[in-house]
Amino acid sequence: MPRLAKRTEQVMPFYAVELFKQASVLNAQGRDVISLGIGEPDFTAPPQVVETMHRAAQAGLSGYTPPSGISPLRDAIAHYYQQSFGAAVDPSRIVVTSGASGALLLAAMALINPGDEILMPDPSYPANQNFIMAAGGMPRLIPSTPEKRFQLDAADVREHWGPNTKGVLIASPSNPTGASIARDDLKELIAEVKQRDGFVIMDEIYLGLYYDDRPLSALTLDDSIIVINSFSKYFHMTGWRLGWMMVPPHMLAAVEKLAASLAICAPALAQHAALTCFDPEVMQVYEKRRLSFKQRRDYLLPEFERLGLHVPVTPDGAFYIYADIRRHSQDSTDFSHRLLHEAGVAAVPGMDFGPAHAAHTMRFSYATGLDRLQEAIERIERFLGR
Repeated sequence: MPRLAKRTEQVMPFYAVELFKQASVLNAQGRDVISLGIGEPDFTAPPQVVETMHRAAQAGLSGYTPPSGISPLRDAIAHYYQQSFGAAVDPSRIVVTSGASGALLLAAMALINPGDEILMPDPSYPANQNFIMAAGGMPRLIPSTPEKRFQLDAADVREHWGPNTKGVLIASPSNPTGASIARDDLKELIAEVKQRDGFVIMDEIYLGLYYDDRPLSALTLDDSIIVINSFSKYFHMTGWRLGWMMVPPHMLAAVEKLAASLAICAPALAQHAALTCFDPEVMQVYEKRRLSFKQRRDYLLPEFERLGLHVPVTPDGAFYIYADIRRHSQDSTDFSHRLLHEAGVAAVPGMDFGPAHAAHTMRFSYATGLDRLQEAIERIERFLGR
């Protein structure tokens, strides 16, 4: 038997994947499981996008594209960021990737050398650690608090930056909390990192799913940072595997070289289809759906508090609620298991997102319909015996 590489032992496992497997078994047995676990919108690509994909296939546009993506899509993304998030980006700085995951992998490979340390908040999306380790780097999770909206700030950079630290990887809004970084705090954080000649990778995959004031991209504060985004969340194209990154000019040649070697290009038909996402009538569909996510959040927040599932930071984006379960359990993994098997509700324990709050937190996704969320609340209430 061939010996596996040591890095396979370092890869952070997802309890969410195990949860999905268990839920699938229960569904196969005839149990009705309501999933508040996987962060995948219940909406799919609008029919106009699907029709564009069909036309592209019929026109024979399924061959390789340039490693950075087709020019019309890069132009459309640049226009979208200018119109929606206030950031003027030259399309030449945009690289279309195989999802945000492909973009994060390229960013890690381009910026991180073996032994480099990268600061991240605890809690944060677990796969981000794996991208860093794949490049030979060392993720360092910095415990954050509700007072900091579970995000890093400039004080964290000053306190934890060491001789091997090279940069930070952050997300706004964040998975699992749905909380964004306050603009002034982000500005100070970027300045502290740049003062140390470090890099900032900003994950803006949930930027379009906002529920208060329209946000601005972090690029409006500093256009030398690396920004990651995707068609998966706001545009509801998860399995299409399409994302993008915006890089400073000095990185472009290196990223394109890596992209050509590691993936050749992002899926061609998905690229052509995605052009239709930015049509005004299709954007109206997305905006209507965004408001439906807000409706779901606004329904769940008071219900969670009523059930003793405290939400320490109100999510202002994404579609997650990061809840404190200490009134009911000190073991989120056991609580998650019982909630699934006894109540038929799947939600992710805090261990997936870092150790600091793992025992007493859980992530609940509201990327499912309001009627199912109402049924989930009824089941949780019965489970808690309230």
